[in-house]
Amino acid sequence: MKAGTNGRGNGREPEDAHEWISFEDPHEQRRWVFDVTFLLSNWTCIYGAGCQGVLTGPTPELEQGCCSYGAHFVDDADRRSVERAAKKLTPEQWQFAKEGRRRGITAKQPDGSFRSRLVQDACIFLNRPGFPGGAGCALHRAALERGERPIDLKPDVCWQLPLRRRDTDADDDGWVTSTIEEWARRHWGAGGDDFHWWCTDAPDAFVGREPVYRGMHDELVELVGQEVYDLLASYLDERSGRSVPLPHPALKKK
Repeated sequence: MKAGTNGRGNGREPEDAHEWISFEDPHEQRRWVFDVTFLLSNWTCIYGAGCQGVLTGPTPELEQGCCSYGAHFVDDADRRSVERAAKKLTPEQWQFAKEGRRRGITAKQPDGSFRSRLVQDACIFLNRPGFPGGAGCALHRAALERGERPIDLKPDVCWQLPLRRRDTDADDDGWVTSTIEEWARRHWGAGGDDFHWWCTDAPDAFVGREPVYRGMHDELVELVGQEVYDLLASYLDERSGRSVPLPHPALKKK
């Protein structure tokens, strides 16, 4: 295993320094690279508990979280999976069930891709404040009510956030590099600059009771597989006990 830091600096610790670890996959020609700084941080989703949303100004009262622009499906399998999940939602669980049944849950984009349909300026699956079934993602809430995993019902991009997996093309030796990092504001492209607030930038979101690699166990296993996750977790357990982790850049804003 290899570990190190990355950032811009001039002899002192850079403001945006992150620690990374890399190791080879036990079975594939693949190198795994993980953002140790984020995974050891205590980031947690604060939807409904201080999340300001991703519009151009603070809108905590709307309780839209990162659902204002709909979910872009990564492929046809992702879209079909969510369509099947939507059919099982009841009107008590889903505020816009009637709209979804009538018009469908997806909207085709100019580039041929699909995203979830928008209703009243946000994702069709987002229950609004005041809905008797509770505000928040209808798919997420339904999964919890059934004792299921939200990641099995929600669009891929939704259950992964704020984790991001990035795979490079195979190099000359046939090896692929797969990186697991935080989904930062810059990854949204030019649109990210318009967000008034983004959770991995905000110290307010770093209030979890456990590190990200434990709190997002299911998501990480889904992204990298159980064996690779176990290798990662073993290293991070030892790493966090050995020395104080590099603080996440967002915490330096306090």
